[in-house]
Amino acid sequence: MKKNLLLPALLLSCTLTFAQKYRAVITTSYGNIELFLYDNTPRHRDNFVKLAKAHFYDGTLFHRVIPEFMIQGGDPDSKNAAPGAPLGEGDVGYRIPAEIRDENIHKRGVLAAARDNNPDKSSSGCQFYITVGKKFTDESLDKMAQRTKKKYTPEQRELYKTAGGTPHLDGSYTVYGEVTKGMDIVDKIVNQPRNGMDRPNEDQKILKVRVKKKFLFFWI
Repeated sequence: MKKNLLLPALLLSCTLTFAQKYRAVITTSYGNIELFLYDNTPRHRDNFVKLAKAHFYDGTLFHRVIPEFMIQGGDPDSKNAAPGAPLGEGDVGYRIPAEIRDENIHKRGVLAAARDNNPDKSSSGCQFYITVGKKFTDESLDKMAQRTKKKYTPEQRELYKTAGGTPHLDGSYTVYGEVTKGMDIVDKIVNQPRNGMDRPNEDQKILKVRVKKKFLFFWI
């Protein structure tokens, strides 16, 4: 009996904290790209979840690929686009206010929102990109920081030196998630032969995007 009473006593002495995470899976003909969406960018997170649940992305293309840079998708006009046709102008009729955070850097494998050159840095309501990038040295990061006025933590520098990324985009675009599995799929897509507008010669279709809510519990 004493042992049975011990657990309730322990439960009462602890504080339960709760965190909510959304996971997403982008299915391609090569396999799945698995991601989680950041909680510190709730507008972008919730918009992506809304579009995924509405099957908005199903059948769209990764219409722009640039090696050592990124792959871009989410253009609704790409669903029935003619081969080689220019893409990238499709939208959903609204923008999302920028949620640019110093801690969300453009390391390799992050999910970020595309945008036009609007002064508020508001994001496209639907188009996104996944970074591939390249590795950087301390010297190159110093030069970039001088141009962008970005201050990197030691941990962020280490990520850019060892994993790589696209640091020149920091401070200009909203990063709202990251790949947890399937960067090999991203690498296959980014290295596809492409035309002068960076559209792959062979359509790189997003078969479907699905999201799932994950509940995490922490005892403190």
